[in-house]
Amino acid sequence: MSGAGFIAADWPAPENIVAGTTRRIGGVSRGFYSDFNLGTHVADDPAAVAANRLKLRVQIDLPGEPAWLRQVHGVNVVAAPFADPEPEADACIAVTPGIACAVLTADCLPVLFASRQGDAVAAAHAGWRGLSAGVLEATIRAFSCAPEDLYAWLGPAISQPAFEVGNEVRDQFLAHDPEAACAFETNSVGRWQADLYLLAKRRLQKAGVEGVYGGGRCTFTEQDAFFSYRRDGQCGRMASLIFRRY
Repeated sequence: MSGAGFIAADWPAPENIVAGTTRRIGGVSRGFYSDFNLGTHVADDPAAVAANRLKLRVQIDLPGEPAWLRQVHGVNVVAAPFADPEPEADACIAVTPGIACAVLTADCLPVLFASRQGDAVAAAHAGWRGLSAGVLEATIRAFSCAPEDLYAWLGPAISQPAFEVGNEVRDQFLAHDPEAACAFETNSVGRWQADLYLLAKRRLQKAGVEGVYGGGRCTFTEQDAFFSYRRDGQCGRMASLIFRRY
């Protein structure tokens, strides 16, 4: 399912799985948040965000509100549905049909998971902090099936040419995996260009997930399609979400 405001995941997940990422187009927000902002924490008009979230539900035929999180760049994984409307977590897993796991991003990497049997789904927010701390591994452990029985899809994130980081970021990844040095290239000012996609793929594959798809988009350079915090500072957020229909 794809439309003006939604990019469907391109992966071989079962037919009962709906998954993908929103674009910044197709909503009612204005100014810095123009126009399909789905984040409530960015000082946008709450009425506009509510209207955008309703448009999203209608577009993907979602029976209820997604399981939104209060993201903190950590590794906590929660199971939906939950009593707290926005628990502090950076990943969510669901086995109940019609419950959408969702994460908000504007450069960080969203990763969606589905079991090969189509009976469980999850979404993870993997900025460099969460990624290096192990949010993907924590999400994988939350499934009852083996890692090799999972699919993972990498949604739009900042690309390596646009993502400059310092030694402290590179050091955290290399402390876990010295061979992750291949995901960093030196630049002209003595800093590093980091490849979030490659870093995530390495973490997923080392954890046993062989079916990894997606990647290749850039939130920073594709200005008409995506919000980018690093490019714009004050901006909206895209949502990456996944649910099972039955």
